[in-house]
Amino acid sequence: MIEPFQTTFSVPMTCDSCVEDVSQSINKLQGIKKVEAKLADQIVLVEGTAAPSSIVAAIQDTGRDAILRGSGQSNSAAVCILETHNTTVPEKIRGLSRMVQVSNNQTLIDLTINGLSPGRYWATIRETGDISAGAASTGGVWEALKAKVLGREEPRGVFGTVDVNEKGKGNVLLDQPIAVWEMIGRSMVVSKSKEGPFQTDDPDTIVGVIARSAGVWDNDKMVCSCSGKNVWEERKEQVSKGML
Repeated sequence: MIEPFQTTFSVPMTCDSCVEDVSQSINKLQGIKKVEAKLADQIVLVEGTAAPSSIVAAIQDTGRDAILRGSGQSNSAAVCILETHNTTVPEKIRGLSRMVQVSNNQTLIDLTINGLSPGRYWATIRETGDISAGAASTGGVWEALKAKVLGREEPRGVFGTVDVNEKGKGNVLLDQPIAVWEMIGRSMVVSKSKEGPFQTDDPDTIVGVIARSAGVWDNDKMVCSCSGKNVWEERKEQVSKGML
């Protein structure tokens, strides 16, 4: 069971009416305990158990956009853009994973899929961040050997499953006893196979390197120190690729 957590969203608001509209829309969701919209800072703080993606959708229902920014803690967030290494498909990016650490040893994973074949897929963290050959070069499931030694049913690197519908879309909120810093530089794989082996040219196996969302949580102007894009430029790019 997921404990209540706080997340922060960037939302363009121009007046008190905007604040009221956004707050009312979010409060309609199940699991919401508290909503605090700050007009001057253009941010909305939400406490509860609702998936960050559902909160973004609720804000968008008011005609405004929103970006998940973090949990209010420094170095608390990461992102993974998931791509297929199949060379024949026109759109390579088919998934986006937003990760927000909500306590010392608990991270929420908000996984969005767009463009995969219908079915159930496993989301796993792999031993390495080598995606030169797609998922095939990422190694085994992270902490698989440690799990066997400790007698765990599943290693922490097995996040869970996501169901993709007939339109190729899927979304799931997962939680894992893990800190964001432990995942940085490793790879994430979403595939119908949990263990592998993976085929490099499989269009329904997607992979990406987990990167810290450096800057956006502490500096409103930057998404990351390497891209130099502000949060809204990054948002437009994600939307254009179907990652809502």
